Amino acid sequence: MCDPNLNSPSLTVSREVLRDAMVRAGYSDSAIGDAELALVELIVNAWRYGATLSPVVAVVVADKVLRVTVADRSSELPLQRKPADLAESGRGLQLVEAFTHRWGAEPQKLGKRVWFELDGVA
Repeated sequence: MCDPNLNSPSLTVSREVLRDAMVRAGYSDSAIGDAELALVELIVNAWRYGATLSPVVAVVVADKVLRVTVADRSSELPLQRKPADLAESGRGLQLVEAFTHRWGAEPQKLGKRVWFELDGVA
């Protein structure tokens, strides 16, 4: 298991790339904040559950849709949990679902990709 407390440069760089792409595409500050939160959740999950110190992150804006993918080495697909009311963890995918328009996971030859999408500005 990877140390989820690491402040990997990949997190900082990924957030900067995401923010830059979204600013250029005309997304609001609120949407950018939502996407950053979702990205951080997926990267932390890749560290914690995907046994991947440096997950591969892709940010694409096409046809007025932002798509962010985070790939890790684990073939186990993510499942939303229903944590106890006072649990200190287990809500990451609920946050991703709440702050994005769509999300999902795709198995790969080695590991998986977890993704989310945000629709663009009209």
